This record gives sequence, structure tokens and C-alpha cells, in this order.
Amino acid sequence: MALPENILIVGGGVFGLSTALSLSSRHPNSKITLLEASPTIPNPHGSSVDTSRIIRADYSHPTYAKLAAEATDLWRRTEWGHEGRYTQNGLLLVYPDGDSTAKEYTTKSYHNVKELGENARFLPTKKDVLGAAPAYGETLNVAGGYVNWSSGWADAEAGVRFAKQKLDREGKVGFVPGEVARLLVSEQDNRTVTGVTLTDSTSIKADLVILATGAWTASLVDLRGRAVSTGQAIAYMHISDEEQRRLEHMPTILNFATGIFIIPPRNNILKIARHAYGYHNPKAVPLPGSTAGETMSVSLPEKGVPIPLEGENAFREALKQLLPSFADRPFIDTRICWYTDTPTGNFIITPHPSHANLFLATGGSGHGYKFFPVLGDKIVDALEGRLSPELEELWRWPEALDEDSFGGTEDGSRSGDKRLVLLDELAKTQKDRRNGGVL
Repeated sequence: MALPENILIVGGGVFGLSTALSLSSRHPNSKITLLEASPTIPNPHGSSVDTSRIIRADYSHPTYAKLAAEATDLWRRTEWGHEGRYTQNGLLLVYPDGDSTAKEYTTKSYHNVKELGENARFLPTKKDVLGAAPAYGETLNVAGGYVNWSSGWADAEAGVRFAKQKLDREGKVGFVPGEVARLLVSEQDNRTVTGVTLTDSTSIKADLVILATGAWTASLVDLRGRAVSTGQAIAYMHISDEEQRRLEHMPTILNFATGIFIIPPRNNILKIARHAYGYHNPKAVPLPGSTAGETMSVSLPEKGVPIPLEGENAFREALKQLLPSFADRPFIDTRICWYTDTPTGNFIITPHPSHANLFLATGGSGHGYKFFPVLGDKIVDALEGRLSPELEELWRWPEALDEDSFGGTEDGSRSGDKRLVLLDELAKTQKDRRNGGVL
């Protein structure tokens, strides 16, 4: 299917950059502009910019497992993974006694990667788990799991920088810095999108607007009941040269019961993170398309805040099991990484159902990065109307859930409390400090 001549991609993260790469290759005669809120790519506040991301085909859903295996192969074999951008160290997925959901997700993932021919080994006991990762402690609360030595991790910021530099070399995509205030729509029908208006009141016109705006999408399109932006806790600590040598070749460990994961350290920095229901950050924003000044409340990213005490306590408890000697060590930095969670964890890669010339490429749900090398081609397939039926079904415009019942992604891989409010948790942290609590 032919695409319009003038295409605007909003967002310079994984979804936006991968779309730009594929569009500029497959539609070289189109004018393609990429608009990014930050003056630089990588955006220092973007969720794609971090020390590391897990690269795995380990999914309970076979379609995601197959697509992730294709992406992982490109991370291994091509320039995507060169110069330290990809490290294949394996992935250890574990579950504790009594958690049937975590065990079911892990078991399904194991069978899927085995069918794909990956180098995975089932670990039916705690002894087997510790045999695969001897650096972790005997205090680990685990009943079993498996290790997939075909999985690895990527240097997240380096991958984003690589994609941007590749686009710069090819010179087919124009880059514009600016923050979108709202979508421009036709005065005739108030539904046909004709471009965007920026916060400085300037406008950019386009025949097709692709929103690859991640956790900020909810401020531009009404996604209530379909997606919610959630903040996920990450922390870093210094480790010694000896500790670096002991841990650097361990598999990444991911506990689906707690959501805690540790990626092997690099340059004497250890990262611990949590894949959970996350923090909500409700904000009142203009209701898209309203001409009467109406507003809506949606969760949006909060820049530059530390993790709350609730998140730090979860990390300390996990370290007591995994690496007891690290449990009381100070963190040198913490940050909140923002997901765009959908009810099932499926992406939203589809035309908007009621706004012509508007296409969404969002809903990463905390697992989009690994697909970087293949995602753009799938997005362009969707734009051209030739996406595979199974992906079209997974990535279609979702039905809206009742907001009271939508607390986050329910795909079997999340943990923790639901609907924690970030600013409330930060206020509790400040109160604890005033009362002499130790952070």
C-alpha cells in the first residue's frame, strides 16, 4: 500500500527510531520528519535510555517468543550488537514455592524457547538454580526455574545512539526538536489529523502522524482504560573489582514472583530493577479534541525523581536473598523508568479508529526494547496493511476497560502492589526522613 508523501513521526525512542529506519528504507521518496521533545537523541529522560535491557525470547506467548527470537538473532549476528551493544550471558527465570502464576509463566516460556531451539535447561530444584548461578546466595527463596543461555542483555543507551547515528549517516530523515502540545485536526470534521502544534505555538503539518510517544502518549490521545503510564524503580551501586569478576558472567536473574531482576554488572556498577505494576502519577490534562476546556486525569511521567522508600525496601529484601553482602550498601543513584502499560502487555500498533491520518506505535509495556532490530519493519507492515494476522490481532486498538478495574498489565509477569501513587510514596519517604528513618 502506498503511503503519504509527508510523514511525521513523534518520538525518538525505540518505537520512533525503528519506524524511521524502516520507513526511510522502504519508502525513500516520502518526506520523513522525526520530532523529539529533547534537543538530543538519546533523550536523557527517555525510558529507552539506561544502562541495560534484557534481550530474551522468553515469553509465555508463542508469537512474542518467535518475534523476540528473530530480534535476538539480529542482536547476535549484526551490527546492532557490535561494539558492546549486546552481551550474551544467559537468563535465569525463577519462581518461589506457592506462586502458581509465576510458575505457569516460567513453564510456558521454557517450552516456547525450547521449541525455538534455544539453549535452555529446566531447573526443577533450588539446588539446580544455584548450580546455574553460583554467585547468588543460599538464602534465595526459589523453588525452581530454568536458564536460557541463548538470552542476553543490551546497552540501552548505546543502542538508541546507534540507531540515531545510522539515520544521520543515511540522511533520509529530518530531525526537529520540540514538544507536542496537541494534535492538529481539520476544521471541517474535527477528526482528520493534519499535524501537531508544539508548546511554543508553532505547528508542523503532515499527511500522516505516527505517535511513538511512549509514556507521554496519554496526554495527546485519550487512552483511558487502554493504557496507563507506570513508573518502575531502578537503583545502582558501586561494586569492587573482585565482585565485578564474580558477577559479570552470571546469567541475568529475573524472579517473576517479585519482579526483581539483576543484570550482570559492567564497569563496577550493579543495577537492580523491578518489573512490577509500578507507580501511577495522575495529572489533569486537556481532553483531546475538546472545545469546551474539559480535562481528564491520566498518569504521566515525572522527571528527575528518586525511587520511593517502598521501592528501596523491595530492593533491600531482594538483595538479602540474592547477594546478602550487598543488602545494606548505599545506592549511588536511583531513577524511575516509565512504561506504557496495556491491560494484556500487548503493544498498540494500529491506525486510530476515529482519527484519520493518525497512527499509534506505543504500548511498550516494559518489553519493547529487545525488538528494536525488527520492530520498525513490523510497524511499517502495519502502515502498509500487510502485518501478519497474529500480530494484527495482538496489536489492534484495544477495548477500553473500566478504569477502576485497570490497575496495570496482567500478563503473568508483574508483581507488587497495584495503583501506588508516586507522589504519595515520595511524601511517605520524606516523612520517614523527618522522623529519623534510615534510607
